[in-house]
Amino acid sequence: MTQRPGNQLFDAYFTARDMREVFCDQGRVQAMLDFEAALARAEARVGLIPLSAVAPIAAACDAGLYDFAALGEAIATAGNSAIPLVKALGKQIASSDAEAERYVHLGATSQDVMDSGLVLQLRQALALIEDQLAQLADSLATQAQRFATTPLAGRTWLQHATPVTLGMKIAGWLGAVTRSRQRLQQLKPRLLVLQFGGASGTLAALGAQALPIAEALAEELQLTLPEQPWHTQRDRIVEFGAVLGLIAGSLGKFGRDISLLMQTEAAEVFEPAAPGKGGSSTMPHKRNPVGAAVLIGAATRVPGLVSTLFSAMPQEHERSLGLWHAEWETLPEICCLVSGSLQQARLLADGLEVDAARMARNLELTQGLVLAEAVSIVLAQRVGRDTAHHLLEQCCKRAVAEQRHLRAVLADEPQVTAELSGAELDDLLNPAHYLGQAQVWVERAVAEHNALTV
Repeated sequence: MTQRPGNQLFDAYFTARDMREVFCDQGRVQAMLDFEAALARAEARVGLIPLSAVAPIAAACDAGLYDFAALGEAIATAGNSAIPLVKALGKQIASSDAEAERYVHLGATSQDVMDSGLVLQLRQALALIEDQLAQLADSLATQAQRFATTPLAGRTWLQHATPVTLGMKIAGWLGAVTRSRQRLQQLKPRLLVLQFGGASGTLAALGAQALPIAEALAEELQLTLPEQPWHTQRDRIVEFGAVLGLIAGSLGKFGRDISLLMQTEAAEVFEPAAPGKGGSSTMPHKRNPVGAAVLIGAATRVPGLVSTLFSAMPQEHERSLGLWHAEWETLPEICCLVSGSLQQARLLADGLEVDAARMARNLELTQGLVLAEAVSIVLAQRVGRDTAHHLLEQCCKRAVAEQRHLRAVLADEPQVTAELSGAELDDLLNPAHYLGQAQVWVERAVAEHNALTV
């Protein structure tokens, strides 16, 4: 069986297929060719080139006509992908219309082709990511409301703290997704812009027609014409990479929480089950958090890639040596990793398996200690804060030493029973009665999500 070269074993696990297609060789080449076709149309619109040249140029701007392997070999000598592609494009045009070949790539430079082509790819990538985020947010909003009042142990420093609700925890994940969606909306006007500067940014080769051509080219590509070329001002794409880094980190938090809740000792929330999912090559009983692993893996890998983008920002003068090159595979890989993480996150959110009974049992592991604060707060209003805190601290120590429930220890303490009745103690030591604003946080997170969705 013939196999294509490349690293494909892990793609289905770490990357969404649609995103990989955006940044595959075909996608990269087609985006650059789309720039060349649009440039020809723009220059014909302002009368720089004859209208008759547009059709032959546009017909040759089909990535399927080109040998990617040959282009790859040529890039090693040329130093970028646009130089050999433009040469190949010229030959392709000349084979059918020698006159039209004279007008291809007129006034543009390699970085115009590559950067504007990249922006066209990023527009596709952004649309995919926004769609994935919206679907994930819908799912999280549904689950947050479903479990808004389901108590489980809050955990601080990996130890049981006071009770929270599963819905509140999910609402936290939802809020992070919502903020990332807002950030992406805000950066769009800065990201989706044309790069067109010619040899060193002045468009001198186009003379007085430069600005009209730039305006027409931006219209053809449905991009905004920025205030000036940005060939060595990389903040636009670094901002996008940084927001993707935030998304990866937020999804990593989601994955980390799920993996911890799936631990045998907790066993409260699980990834959705599927045949063959999460198994072990040697232990038949295992159910590993394989989806969470993708989220955590991406959150671990993406920051290093984002740092590469930041490191590449101090680019020399009007064309960078090496720093620009460092971006070429970095940003696409970030997009691919984030898309794969979002794909797995959606699967997790859609199919969360929740064991509410186990959550209730786990809340009792400390035999009432997680609600010591609730008793202390009420008692402080009657005997003073310091006295109440010291008294509860001693009762907690006694409960641990004697392996008794805090309720029983408190019932034996005269200073407590003098102030609190048995019914009051029962109420204070009920986890469902000490959830504070958990349900309100869910409602607010869902409302923020709904406001963005409308």
